[in-house]
Amino acid sequence: MSLPQVEPSSVMPDRITIYEVGPRDGLQNEKTILSTDVKAQFVRRLVATGLQTIETTSFVPAAWVPQMGDAPQLLEQLGDLGRGADRPVLVPNERGLDAALAAGVGAVAVFGSATETFAQKNLNRSVEESLRMFAPVVERARAAGLWVRAYVSMCFGDPWEGAVPIDQVVTVCEAMLALGADQLCLGDTIGTGTPGHVVRLLDALAEKGIAPATLGVHFHDTYGQALSNTLAALAKGVRTVDASAGGLGGCPYAKSATGNLATEDLVWACRGLGIETGVDLTELVATSVWMAGQLGRPSPSRVVRALGDSGQ
Repeated sequence: MSLPQVEPSSVMPDRITIYEVGPRDGLQNEKTILSTDVKAQFVRRLVATGLQTIETTSFVPAAWVPQMGDAPQLLEQLGDLGRGADRPVLVPNERGLDAALAAGVGAVAVFGSATETFAQKNLNRSVEESLRMFAPVVERARAAGLWVRAYVSMCFGDPWEGAVPIDQVVTVCEAMLALGADQLCLGDTIGTGTPGHVVRLLDALAEKGIAPATLGVHFHDTYGQALSNTLAALAKGVRTVDASAGGLGGCPYAKSATGNLATEDLVWACRGLGIETGVDLTELVATSVWMAGQLGRPSPSRVVRALGDSGQ
């Protein structure tokens, strides 16, 4: 297997945490409804690659996101492997939290918006109403000893509202963290962010006392900017990066959102920079090739195509 030449950078970290979203954000928009058995095998294979944090599913009504309709059954199949502080699940409200707690999860994520239009389309509520809905979810989750992540979507652009003012994003981020979340994740839901935009937002958050260590970043690759945006965030001190095996992903409520940053592409870049990820790239590529077969289409990841086609 070919590997990049290692050339460390003084502005980059020695190690990062990859927050794998393939089983949830990666699959949620797929037209092919995969069986619970296939999803469970996907999670097991991802664990075997060395990925530590894997978002497994979401407890949302099947009418909203059909691909996630088997969340309780998936976690039952996975057993202890699907639970714990490093196996978060998405919950939209208290009902979702109730179901997640009944399934024995150890971590949850709530999903807010920096814009009013997307808040209405995604949650049928205003931004302020969404925050009021999340407050008891976070409070109860923390009281139950769960780790909590708060997503803020549309941080870098909105398909209905266009450019999103940085001050507006910062205000929502402050409010989400004030609920008591352990980590805040900045979402580039439609992939319109650029490195300079990333730096400006991170600087604005830092001015409000929100340190990069508190943050994760979630970039979609609509315009091919996900990896460059990630590297800009790492250079500013962010240490948690969302990625999806094989570049799977999209958003059912934002039709212009294409795939996530491919985990393989991130691992390749980190390998070249001397950044440790703990991930076996050969096993990860094999997993994404396998999943592409399950979905009946090739992986969009450049690294998967290069290494998978070459026999690794």
